Amino acid sequence: MRFGILPAALAAVAVALTSAAAEVPRPAPEFAVKLPNGQQLLLSQFRGKVVALEFLLTTCPACQDASRVLDRLYKEYGSRGFQPIGVAFNDMAMMLVPDYVKNLGLTFPVGVGVRESVLDFLQHSPIMRMLVPQLVIVDRKGIIRAQYGAEHPFFLDKEKNMRTLIEALLAEPGGSQTRKAPAVVKSKKSSTSAPSSAGASQRVQ
Repeated sequence: MRFGILPAALAAVAVALTSAAAEVPRPAPEFAVKLPNGQQLLLSQFRGKVVALEFLLTTCPACQDASRVLDRLYKEYGSRGFQPIGVAFNDMAMMLVPDYVKNLGLTFPVGVGVRESVLDFLQHSPIMRMLVPQLVIVDRKGIIRAQYGAEHPFFLDKEKNMRTLIEALLAEPGGSQTRKAPAVVKSKKSSTSAPSSAGASQRVQ
């Protein structure tokens, strides 16, 4: 298994071979995240909260940048029911996650997911290329309301867009789906420009 970093200018080109869009909204299946201390987190444990799952590679600059944003938002909205969770799935992730958390000063849990389980959760074909980070937002009722890959325009202004999405879902009492969140995800067609971020997205092969 190889992981290669794509320059930002080439990131969008890789989208041409990505899979068809995942179904959104959809019920979130159970998903397990193993923490470096041996503890296992289950997505169902956080029912009643708005959860942001960041699927990442610890070596990915864009993932690191997204994690910093999520941590800022966690400090702001955590008391209202917002819960980010980081899921690393690169080689040797269990060894690399502690330094990832320490170096970025993260205060939300970051653990490891099994690659096959990650792809199943994202509804992403294993034969297609994928850019990370992949961000999935789950509402209070356990429904996936939004899913974005690194190539999506959502990441052009990710903090503003995340904030808008989080506030909208937190405002839904009991996870009511009276208000639809943006639900556009991976596309078969490549974009004309790549998202601007503090670092390049990373391709999973």
